[in-house]
Amino acid sequence: MDYFYDIGSPDTPWGQAERALWLSKQRKLRSYVDDVESEIPKLAAQHPALEVLQFATSQYGNERFAHWALRSKHWQADKPSVLITGGVHGYETSGVHGALQFVRNDVARFVDLVNLLIVPCVSPWAYERIHRWNADALDPNRSFKEKSLAQESAALMGLIASMDVDFVLHIDLHETTDTDESEYRPALAARDGKSFEPAEIPDGFYLVADTPNQQLEFQAAIIEQVAKVTHIAPADAKGEIIGSTVVSHGVIAYPFDELGLCPSVTRARYKTTTEVYPDSSRATPAQCNTAQAVAVCAAIEFVLSHSGKAASTAKMQ
Repeated sequence: MDYFYDIGSPDTPWGQAERALWLSKQRKLRSYVDDVESEIPKLAAQHPALEVLQFATSQYGNERFAHWALRSKHWQADKPSVLITGGVHGYETSGVHGALQFVRNDVARFVDLVNLLIVPCVSPWAYERIHRWNADALDPNRSFKEKSLAQESAALMGLIASMDVDFVLHIDLHETTDTDESEYRPALAARDGKSFEPAEIPDGFYLVADTPNQQLEFQAAIIEQVAKVTHIAPADAKGEIIGSTVVSHGVIAYPFDELGLCPSVTRARYKTTTEVYPDSSRATPAQCNTAQAVAVCAAIEFVLSHSGKAASTAKMQ
């Protein structure tokens, strides 16, 4: 078996020694406090209809991270409730900054029409290391399950449970990057003692729907708006994107609950995971952030137009 990672042995899952070696190689590369945490109160001050909520802390060694959300201050039962999450994978930069950009530039158009819960960075430790996993070499986006061992996943699940809200929409902001193929998938194969099988990274934006609840009209409405700011990933020669069958233009599907993915934290009718490709020669970091914000706007627009709410004051610009 060809082996593509420098930790572990073929066919043998990692033990504590391998996990410790992996952790010793991780370095802080940016600041969660400077980039994210410090922005939260500024955004709340800019938008008085939102309140700041510290809903958890996570700790690895002597590092502690506060977990923050922005929430509608006056939650109203007659309005659709919307959950926006970013940074479940800390290295997926536009997920975090796209969520912040949505609050900064677009949220005023929607605060009177929907209830909002916005968690811009689910995984602070991984954000600072520009990594997919947490410090325990766990993928938070496979850990949204009962008795989760991932602190970040457990924290978000606890927040949702404490609110006892029937969310209508959950949009989870992600990226697919070249490092998925060069680092994270090989690391995953090594960690689990499995073979690494190379795959093709799609060039462009795409969405992941929930296999048993795909809501393709909803997905198409997002794709239509995002296509105005960045290109949509085409299907490959097999009619697939990243190994999954394309079910609609720019859309594939995963079973969210079965895999323990972030959108499984609610029973929302409308769910999607965005996937931006920041390594494309055809997209800038600014475009990637904007694509995420536009996707959020389009998702909320769709919900409003299909819930009997007048969306005329929140038209796409």
